[in-house]
Amino acid sequence: MVGIPCDVKMLGPHPFHAVGEKYIAAVDSAADCQPVLLPLPRAPLNEDVDLDEIFALCDGIFLPGSHSNVHPSHYDGPDPREGVLLDPQRDALTLSLIRACVDRAVPLFVVCRGFQELNVAYGGTLFQHLEESEAEKGYATRFDHREDKNASLDEQYAAAHKVMLETGGTFERILGTTEIDVNSLHGQGVNRVGEGLLVEGRAPDGTVEAMRVAGAKTFAMGVQWHPEWHYWDNPVSQALFGAFGDAVREAAGMAPEPPRTGISGPDENHGSHPGDAAKENQVSYGGQQQQQAGNTRRTDQVA
Repeated sequence: MVGIPCDVKMLGPHPFHAVGEKYIAAVDSAADCQPVLLPLPRAPLNEDVDLDEIFALCDGIFLPGSHSNVHPSHYDGPDPREGVLLDPQRDALTLSLIRACVDRAVPLFVVCRGFQELNVAYGGTLFQHLEESEAEKGYATRFDHREDKNASLDEQYAAAHKVMLETGGTFERILGTTEIDVNSLHGQGVNRVGEGLLVEGRAPDGTVEAMRVAGAKTFAMGVQWHPEWHYWDNPVSQALFGAFGDAVREAAGMAPEPPRTGISGPDENHGSHPGDAAKENQVSYGGQQQQQAGNTRRTDQVA
């Protein structure tokens, strides 16, 4: 069971708690786990009660992307510009939930906004307008990581740039490579890296794209791009969600599932596990052994 915190979205004049279908589908099919949508607190979070109830239900947590941004008050940033979308109810849950996952050895996978939340939860800061920030020392000139909102979805989510992964890191062990192609649909980005987080991947301009929590006893990793998009066509996405799903099953006390062949698309019955195409080696997260996607996967395909 994987908990996915909702966003608060206005649909007409009323607020709704919602999660994008693409995130639910990736957890369901690529991680082969049961998604559970977590509504956001309307009152201040009671960590002693609310988090216990969440962890009694969920064996893992997945933090999705969102059009909203983390409120800059959480990292002593300047006030947001007019028109910037915020979601203080999501902040109230996720920033506490992230640290609690690591403390309780609950597998955690975060993407896009979730990636930025991870950094803030560990005391890091964000660039509110990444395209306006100075270039990282020793890297190429900063480029615009935002998508063209006038383009089709396939164009918006197409491969935009490479990410160079740390040699010998956890991402390299899962993916079997030190260079991948990813999409790019974000306006904010990591500035100062949070204490206890290890950067394992950067874009050519130095933008932080992949991190993990140092010393975590289970899967506690995140990416800035969108691995959920067309996961069935993307070996990198399959490997990441597959490793996360394996960690969740171990946390739930379930035996690893036997490898299965085939990749289930968005409209097929749930029955084949994309992350199981080639499990050969094992990767350790602070002492616990997790199944790893084999190095025979192609990593030159992205959604």
